[in-house]
Amino acid sequence: MVRQCGLHIISKLQKNSTLLFPYSGEYAGRGSPRKYGDAIDYDNLPEPYLKSDTIDEDKNIQTRIYQMEMLHRKFADRLNVVIIQKKNLSTGKIAHVNLFSTDLTLNYEKIIDYYSLRFQIEFVFRDAKQYWGMEDFMNIKKTPIHNWANLSTFMVNFSHGLRQNSTMKEMSILDLKAHYHGIKYVKEVFKLLPHLANAYLIQTVSLKIANLGAIHSTERVG
Repeated sequence: MVRQCGLHIISKLQKNSTLLFPYSGEYAGRGSPRKYGDAIDYDNLPEPYLKSDTIDEDKNIQTRIYQMEMLHRKFADRLNVVIIQKKNLSTGKIAHVNLFSTDLTLNYEKIIDYYSLRFQIEFVFRDAKQYWGMEDFMNIKKTPIHNWANLSTFMVNFSHGLRQNSTMKEMSILDLKAHYHGIKYVKEVFKLLPHLANAYLIQTVSLKIANLGAIHSTERVG
């Protein structure tokens, strides 16, 4: 489904996934050409595919990164596989992580960098659903879905931008919403008065009302 949308997958496989090398032998002369070769041996990874070898002297950990094109019986196309192997030089214990992408042009550094963004992306969708209405929006038409998804994620970025202000750093998203809801309510109430209130009164009342419902105090926010 992802490839039909013109996109690629970057994800993680189970550490014991059966990955197979593409068959490189000669055609037997009958039937369909053989597709799958030997399965990978995680205890003896092929040296020609080694891309990086580093040692963290403080932790006494050796990290070796391999990259290769592999096949998996549950995927129709070849996979760009990156295996990150870590070895404790003190105990000899070895652990590894299997990352993959359907984009065969990506180098191992890009795949690792992109996968490391996974949790940041999940946090964006969490905030968009929890605070900015993405979870409550119900529609099946392309344009409204496109607009609302973009508006929800934009509000995540916009709210984080507001919190970069030195006076708002301690405010949560709920504090921000309470603050600006309060200011909006005050402005609408003052519009109903027969005479325009002075600026000091408007600011004082706005800050008091904006503080209602907030977890952290917003009285100092102008």
